[in-house]
Amino acid sequence: MAKQKMLADLFHDTLKDIYFAEKKILATLPKMAKAAQSADLKAAFEKHRTETEGHVARLEKVFAIIDKKPQGKTCAAIVGITDEGAEIMEEYKGSPALDAGLLAAAQAVEHYEISRYGTMRTWAGELGLKDAVALLEATLKEEKATDEALTGIATTVVNQQAEAA
Repeated sequence: MAKQKMLADLFHDTLKDIYFAEKKILATLPKMAKAAQSADLKAAFEKHRTETEGHVARLEKVFAIIDKKPQGKTCAAIVGITDEGAEIMEEYKGSPALDAGLLAAAQAVEHYEISRYGTMRTWAGELGLKDAVALLEATLKEEKATDEALTGIATTVVNQQAEAA
């Protein structure tokens, strides 16, 4: 009979999922920064790349807390979201709407990460992993701040430029 899966197993699987996602995002952000036409958007992508390096490091600490090797598991959701972003970069290259599309793709990533980090922080608490809770909470706060910053760029600059052209 197969071993019954518990919350700790789900936590570990989800940790591998978000680890893969963060690594994929690290590879994608420089392409998005290069494609962005708005200086503000370029800067936001570059800033978030540095933060994402920190997110990966925190996740590696969480792996250590649960005594597991850091490894990713293909995250179909992030692959789909980043593929959409690549499609936008290709289809809207040179267009006034490019940055609006890049922003939408970036916020889809942020919303996915906010969902994952919020869930994992809660599960870590349930599992008594206080140090993991603190690490996941720190990343969750940064992801929310990035989402808010992207919304600010969208509403004050990028969307108006896309519409006015």
